[in-house]
Amino acid sequence: MSQDHIVKMKCTETGEISYVTRKNKKQNPDALELMKYNPKIRKHTKYKETKK
Repeated sequence: MSQDHIVKMKCTETGEISYVTRKNKKQNPDALELMKYNPKIRKHTKYKETKK
């Protein structure tokens, strides 16, 4: 069985949630931080994992 959980990604600049991804919480217990494209401001920004 897969241990993946769905997590929401929130932009650090605009504060909006525009991405959803999966992660294994046993292998990666700390919060995700990814550079993703923000279509609203048309540039790459840092996205952090949010709590549900």
